[in-house]
Amino acid sequence: MGGRRKKSTGAPAAAAQLRDAGRHPFVQLDGYVPLGRGETTLYRAIREAVPVVDAAICKLVRLCGGLTAACRDGRAQDGLDRFLRTVSVGRGQRGIQAFLDQYLNSMLVCGRAVGEIVPAPDGRGIAALLCADVDRIEIREGNSPLDFTLCVRDSDGTVRVPERQELLLFTPFQPETCAPYGVSMLRSMPFMAEILMKIFDATGKNWERMGNVRFAVVCKGEDGTNTQERCGVVAREWSAAMQAGRDGAVRDFICAGDVDIRAIGADNQILDSEVPVRQILEQLVAKTGIPPFLLGLSWSSTERMSSQQADILTSEIAAIRRSLEPVVERVCELWLRLKGYDDRVDVDWLDVNLQDEESEARAALYRAQARAVEEEN
Repeated sequence: MGGRRKKSTGAPAAAAQLRDAGRHPFVQLDGYVPLGRGETTLYRAIREAVPVVDAAICKLVRLCGGLTAACRDGRAQDGLDRFLRTVSVGRGQRGIQAFLDQYLNSMLVCGRAVGEIVPAPDGRGIAALLCADVDRIEIREGNSPLDFTLCVRDSDGTVRVPERQELLLFTPFQPETCAPYGVSMLRSMPFMAEILMKIFDATGKNWERMGNVRFAVVCKGEDGTNTQERCGVVAREWSAAMQAGRDGAVRDFICAGDVDIRAIGADNQILDSEVPVRQILEQLVAKTGIPPFLLGLSWSSTERMSSQQADILTSEIAAIRRSLEPVVERVCELWLRLKGYDDRVDVDWLDVNLQDEESEARAALYRAQARAVEEEN
């Protein structure tokens, strides 16, 4: 008979002053903090089920792209630029931008992103940048909030600790005190998405029932053998008439006696879903920060991106870029150190262009007119 495990009586570790030392209620699991495998499955299902959410994430990923890295050593600039353009990121893709697209997609949907730097076999460069599945990643916290280790859970359930932790990349999305490993952009969407799916599912079922018209044929008359035989004849003739209609032919249905034919469900009214669906979509779109008309939602006849909307969206993109910038800096600094150069590097993001083609053409015309006036003077 085994006894209870005795609690450790060692000296207590130093604790942070402004943060609770407790991690989760199951402290006997050796400090492992699962990263919400069930939640990530739910968030991926929301993205797959609601096209507006999927479109918003894709647009955010595209708008956040575009960067250059400038190093202090001029001799390394050409090599660094080539590395950023041609580094392998797996599955036939190349370039730092392809890696950041996968990395940012995981960060927005799952609330965190994990990557890996694969050094070259000769140790003189970086061979590849790879993104990892966050469902397989777990966190082992140390004695302080600043000490944590990334672990990998294999298919057989065993947990192993990678030896080269300095080659692993980890970025949480909008971390909070109660969620230091980030929260998904879709965190507040499950309730609204569930209601939206119920409306769409009910609408589809109603159209299956009432859109594909079914008929009720009632033969009125006295009970008896003749009535049953007559009903059988009417049923066969009606079925033949409907089959002829499906085959593209026109066939009349003729019967004798008192026969009543009605469309099933014709007297029922389908609920209007326009208002509730729009209210739910407004909530979902507001969370993404994307203007509705960029997602194909024409809620106003004069819908157009104003300067205020452009500024707000630009600030949202800048905030996301700030989360990605340390990852780019770590990759570039490691490449420079492996090549023997000064590892100081500055990351410069390309300007976000949110103007439409008409505004751009008008601005180009004004600039051309201004240059013409200057040349004349």
